[in-house]
Amino acid sequence: MEVGQLQRRFLEYTASLFNQGLLDGQFQQLQQLQDESNPDFVVEVVSLFFEDSEKLLHDLTIAIGQQTVDFKKVDAYVHQFKGSSSSIGAQRVRNACIAIRSFCEEQNVEACMRCLLQLKQEYSLVKDKLQDLFRLEQQIVEAGGAVPMLE
Repeated sequence: MEVGQLQRRFLEYTASLFNQGLLDGQFQQLQQLQDESNPDFVVEVVSLFFEDSEKLLHDLTIAIGQQTVDFKKVDAYVHQFKGSSSSIGAQRVRNACIAIRSFCEEQNVEACMRCLLQLKQEYSLVKDKLQDLFRLEQQIVEAGGAVPMLE
């Protein structure tokens, strides 16, 4: 595929992630921080998010699955997850965290479990989509092109 086609695909795919509400303006701000001196900045930041998220999801699953749920602990995990998802612009992940926090306040275990499942789905979806986006970005660079930015 030629560079121009890859660049158009990249822009269309990126726009679709915003249109679906998976990403928000924070992701664009992250992209704007990337330059020639640090061409892998976004991939590195998002990869750290993925690593942290896997551990947080594991810890959350254990915490919510306890016989007696420590809602303060659950809230602390979710607060951290909300912050990290906000920092990369993972809007739907952040929204799922907000829902869990509200059910933590109510100490509603069943609702927390349902929202945790939703959080896992949203996280998995955004992870898959961002990995696809990064593969497209890599193809553009390998073809000798520059990665375009959304306006």
